[in-house]
Amino acid sequence: MKLTVLKETADGERRIALAPESVKKLTASGYAITIEQGAGERAFFTDEAFTASGATVAPDAASALAGAGIVLRLGAPTELEAAALSRGQVLIGSLMPTRHPRLMRALAKHGITAISTDAIPRTTKAQSMDTLSSMANIAGYRGALIAAMALPTYCPMFMTAAGTIFPAKFFVIGAGVAGLQAIATARRLGAQVFATDVRPEVKEQIESVGAKYVGIELVQSAAAGGGYAAALSAEDTARQRALLAEQCTKSDAVITTALIGGITAPRLISAEMVRSMKPGSVIVDLGAEGGGNCELSRPGESITAHGVTIAAPLNLPSTMPADASRLWSRNMTNLLLAYSKGSGFVLDLKDEILSAATITHEGEVRHARTKDALAAAST
Repeated sequence: MKLTVLKETADGERRIALAPESVKKLTASGYAITIEQGAGERAFFTDEAFTASGATVAPDAASALAGAGIVLRLGAPTELEAAALSRGQVLIGSLMPTRHPRLMRALAKHGITAISTDAIPRTTKAQSMDTLSSMANIAGYRGALIAAMALPTYCPMFMTAAGTIFPAKFFVIGAGVAGLQAIATARRLGAQVFATDVRPEVKEQIESVGAKYVGIELVQSAAAGGGYAAALSAEDTARQRALLAEQCTKSDAVITTALIGGITAPRLISAEMVRSMKPGSVIVDLGAEGGGNCELSRPGESITAHGVTIAAPLNLPSTMPADASRLWSRNMTNLLLAYSKGSGFVLDLKDEILSAATITHEGEVRHARTKDALAAAST
């Protein structure tokens, strides 16, 4: 089966969906790999590295797509890119279908089987295929570094002849993959770290990576399953907001990582909370992809408001393209090899992972949340 990887076209995207190290594994399993010329350059993978690993380099996207059974990519294609796909092809990437419901409907009508890796369930079996977790780990790491660089102070404690510099106080909101990595990185930098999450069961995880847990006792559970958090009740929201306001006032740096269902960013930090923070404080909003956790965030920008720096970076994994591509590539390889039989990939819709992640197939949108998004868009 021919497997094609195209050059990513999204603004600022530097990653590639398959690294040379994975080409060797897939070709050994019977796949014929074609890479569009120059697709790996921004991730520092040369065409020569791909050919040495057993791939064929095609001069353009059209020739790369010809005869392909599977097309790997990172994000959702543009409408023009989607139109270039052929009926019966399998498209695999982080398609964020509920953000692009009309595109998913177009893919279905065009006869494309679309598999979205962000819809892969967070189960033990699926961990090695989970691109959301791989990329969130990078985002948490980079987020802590952004906070440290933006601070007008040291992160660690220093005892010098001129006196003692006390460690910066970091506050991490959300203890998913990104939050836990942000905590661990901030601790390595020497900061004093506090963290919270609406799921009290993650208290031990927070403490295991070196932070002090702060939280409220919820009236209603906020666990949504699959490692995600659900929206809080009105009563719990008010109590959580009071906790956040108090902790933000005490902190030098605040890193927010909250995404409900991995998609929607709840508003956690109000403009009033920002005003209460110390001049020179920093907020790094890792929920910017979902609209932002801070009321004053401008996704994709870094601004100063009331003396506080508010950074809301987008696509942080792309700022570390080499390792981000390697990790993504390994996730893709694990997915493909888990469902490869004989001459290629077998779509087993009775399997819980493929059933959850397959958005379109045989002319239909089959993903429930995408159907809901389409219904909402049509009203």
